[in-house]
Amino acid sequence: MCRSIKTLRPPVLPEEATEEDVRAAALQYVRKVSGFRAPAAHNREVFDRAVDVIAEATAELLDGLEVRGQTAARRAG
Repeated sequence: MCRSIKTLRPPVLPEEATEEDVRAAALQYVRKVSGFRAPAAHNREVFDRAVDVIAEATAELLDGLEVRGQTAARRAG
């Protein structure tokens, strides 16, 4: 149904994850959980809202993670 969601934190991802990376991961998650690659028109709003909320939560998670050997400073989200 959809490709695997990749790890978005260093050292797995050599540079900081971009907003595009975070949004792509959120989209993949919502696709997997909902079972829809693309929602019908009557589900579009709730689908898109879920992607937005998950992208925000993902960015918050990445911003708060402290990885050994890495600085705590992350993107300004």
